[in-house]
Amino acid sequence: MSNGPHDSSEPAPTEAQVGPLVAIGGAEDKLGRRTVLKTFVALAGGPEARIAVIPTASSLGPEIVEVYDALFRKLGARDVVAARPETREDAEDPATVALLDGVTGIFMTGGNQLKLSAIVNGTAFGQAIRDAHERGVVVAGTSAGASIQSSHMVAFGTGGSTPKQRMTQLAAGLGLIRDVVIDQHFGQRNRYGRLLMLVAQSPGLLGIGIDEDTGAVVTHEDGSDVLRVVGRGVVTIFDGRNIVSNAHEARRTAPLLASGVVLHVLPAGSAFDLTTRQLLREAPAVDPEAAEELAVAGRDLKRLARDIAADDVSPSQLRRRRRRRSDTNDEQNDDLGESG
Repeated sequence: MSNGPHDSSEPAPTEAQVGPLVAIGGAEDKLGRRTVLKTFVALAGGPEARIAVIPTASSLGPEIVEVYDALFRKLGARDVVAARPETREDAEDPATVALLDGVTGIFMTGGNQLKLSAIVNGTAFGQAIRDAHERGVVVAGTSAGASIQSSHMVAFGTGGSTPKQRMTQLAAGLGLIRDVVIDQHFGQRNRYGRLLMLVAQSPGLLGIGIDEDTGAVVTHEDGSDVLRVVGRGVVTIFDGRNIVSNAHEARRTAPLLASGVVLHVLPAGSAFDLTTRQLLREAPAVDPEAAEELAVAGRDLKRLARDIAADDVSPSQLRRRRRRRSDTNDEQNDDLGESG
């Protein structure tokens, strides 16, 4: 997944070393089930988690760190530290870089992704994030913190469903995952057009749009990067490998031709191989609470079916049938009492 610079004398990171990524589409639930944040804390080690919060993209003050500190501790994390470079000079400071030593999770907040990229990319702090990822640390981010994880990052742009020339621009991301571009608040802010424009201009990139309160969890498995969806919304993927487009010649803000794009809309529980660009068929994981609700619903449905079937039976027959069922249950209970 990572493509940061390496010393040629050092061995390449193994699959077991590379940590998971969690790209969150923004506005993640902080009060209810908190499914996405729970997933991140669990991946970071649960009760052993030591999490660094990087709020560089945010315009808020210390309160943004206080919010995530309280949340992550509430979800079981052992320790939370703040690492906030505000200038490139800060990002080169060994003391700031050292804040990432020993962490098991890194969380980048939302805000201005261009600010985050301008301060972190190409610095010792940015390299420390990549190094942490390569030694197994889970790296997560919401909104701006999601966009910067990819090799190419949406810098800014307008919304809209129609792809148009110059809707948005790209900047360099951290490159924790290659050959993709990630956009966030996707469905809520109608960013279909701008992501499709980027894919039309750069068909080698896989366009990934993440809804709010939704996470794209990427792990490296058997040589592939596998994306799994958690949370309330969907992850939308545009695969433009076989696209036919006029992006190379369209002028100014003209609508773009984009034909042959493969669309994937992935709700929670879906799995997608980013390397082969194929949907993976996996047995769905069932939430224990949801399983109990389904079991109760099943029992209610069986009772309803019996009542419906009884509609064709006369009242006297129905009474006799229920009496026989009651007598049978009484006999079974007597037998259990004697055997005890």
